[in-house]
Amino acid sequence: MLILSRRLGESIHLGDDIVISILGIRGKQVKVGIEVPDDIPVYREEVFKRIQQENEMAVRTCTQDLVAAANIWTRKNKER
Repeated sequence: MLILSRRLGESIHLGDDIVISILGIRGKQVKVGIEVPDDIPVYREEVFKRIQQENEMAVRTCTQDLVAAANIWTRKNKER
């Protein structure tokens, strides 16, 4: 992990398209502005983790559905 110190009004550039700016500091809270292209999603950590969990659940559900479908198909073919 790269750790950089910035003061109020200073920025960090990530490549050509992303700029992170320090907009305000109040006590232990820092207000950060992020400029990114429209095609790059930006999520707070808790939202990102929730999306990952839901995607994992969807994959598991899909896998369970495939197994159930395979079992039904197998039973139908045995009956023939």
